[in-house]
Amino acid sequence: MVAGLLMLAGGVAAGVFGSLLGLGGGVLIVPLLTLGFGRPLREAVAVSLVSVIVTSSAAAGVYLQRHVANLRLGMVLELFTASGALVGGLIAFLLNEQLLAGLFAALLIYVAITMIRRPAERPPDQTAPPPRPDGFIGTLSGPGYAIHNLPGGMVGSTFAGVVSALLGVGGGIVKVPTMHLVMGVPLRTATATSNLMIGITATAGAVIYLLRGEINPYIAGPVALGVFIGASIGSRSAHRIQVRYLRWLFVIVLAYTAFQMARLALGIA
Repeated sequence: MVAGLLMLAGGVAAGVFGSLLGLGGGVLIVPLLTLGFGRPLREAVAVSLVSVIVTSSAAAGVYLQRHVANLRLGMVLELFTASGALVGGLIAFLLNEQLLAGLFAALLIYVAITMIRRPAERPPDQTAPPPRPDGFIGTLSGPGYAIHNLPGGMVGSTFAGVVSALLGVGGGIVKVPTMHLVMGVPLRTATATSNLMIGITATAGAVIYLLRGEINPYIAGPVALGVFIGASIGSRSAHRIQVRYLRWLFVIVLAYTAFQMARLALGIA
């Protein structure tokens, strides 16, 4: 009973952070279940993917209603992310966990440093149309910004799908910096768009874990319920948080996740 309430509370916290940052909450759920409750890593990843689906379902409608997310861009990139998630789910039980965790920790550190060094965004000029590239990429642009380097976004989205299925993080930990740093999408729009995508991505990976019997309903139930509550709160509070605070919050989560992955790679966790 007590453990269930603690899992519920942990799910609420993960849901708030997941919806605010477009990560799905997996970066908190996996360490919570493995380090806090001593659950096996594969089981924690499977439960995390279920929670990511809940996060996306709770937050996506709010972001769409407020016209913050870029739906067309999200659907294009999700084709590649879902494909990567299927591949990641198939190879999840074959790769060395410590090596994978070490590489992922290095990636997170690099992204965090890049996010810190990136200059602050300027508010978009709503009186002038954004510079839109010609052709298909231009149709994916949004108010005040233009999409760049779509091929790079496709590669990053595919990798995000693989990471999602392997580590249960929903892929948002890669999607958000890919859209923001590689494609020129504003951070707030990138997090909102990521929230639209992570549910589909997590579903593609969760199917593999479900078929392997790795999803524990007694753990997934309270965690998913908490995530739903937290995601509902976070998605309705995101517009009140300034972008620079959101950036630093994202960097802190990246650093925390990198620390946990490094512990796993060294066999400490």
